[in-house]
Amino acid sequence: MKENIALAVFDLAGTLVEDNNGVRDCLHKAAIEYGLNVTKDEISTHMGTNKIHLYQFLIARANGKEIDFKNFEVDIDDTTHDEAVKIYHKYTEYMISYYKENCREIEGATETLRWCKENGIKVATGTGFHKDINNVIMESLGWVKDGLIDYAVDLDMVPEGKGRPAPFMVFKAMEYLNVQNIRQVIKIGDTPADMLEGYNAGCRAVIGVTQGSTPIEVWGKYWHTHVISTVKELPELIESGKIV
Repeated sequence: MKENIALAVFDLAGTLVEDNNGVRDCLHKAAIEYGLNVTKDEISTHMGTNKIHLYQFLIARANGKEIDFKNFEVDIDDTTHDEAVKIYHKYTEYMISYYKENCREIEGATETLRWCKENGIKVATGTGFHKDINNVIMESLGWVKDGLIDYAVDLDMVPEGKGRPAPFMVFKAMEYLNVQNIRQVIKIGDTPADMLEGYNAGCRAVIGVTQGSTPIEVWGKYWHTHVISTVKELPELIESGKIV
């Protein structure tokens, strides 16, 4: 019941914001430019994470070091940092340019955010982007300015940029919005990193959307409680009483 949900934490790209594989393609383009031999599928599987750490992860794998994705924010190979930052800066250029041209909400996103607010549910976003890209999205769509998002969390707001699958962005939103019980928090996203973040945080519900760029065959292997086609269906799911 919605009376027992105090906070909804939404992913951005692929969940609230149209992606069309733009994030993946910008990540891949920068990686290839710097000679990192990775496929688009490898990048797609690990979306939603800190992008510097993602490049560190991919460089380490290319060098033969296998890291369990569940330990993505634990087993970071520091020797890859400088190279990863160089790739990340080029990726950021591509990503900001992309969003200045292509930043559009997924159909029904604004209506879902408004419904949450009208029904007493606080709204936060969490993202694998740093502040510069997050700001471009928020300025383009106006959700914070319009009062539909209470807190837009990015990687620069958490210690050492420890984003998903670590739970710290969820906890940051809870702290800022004075939500003290994780069992009153639901998480909505479209990647393995989203599912693991919600699980690691202990959220009441971890809800996957199938409209995102990462297929359910990939993220569905990770713990989640509900599946919806798009965020447009979230109000109906909450009203149904199926989130217990």
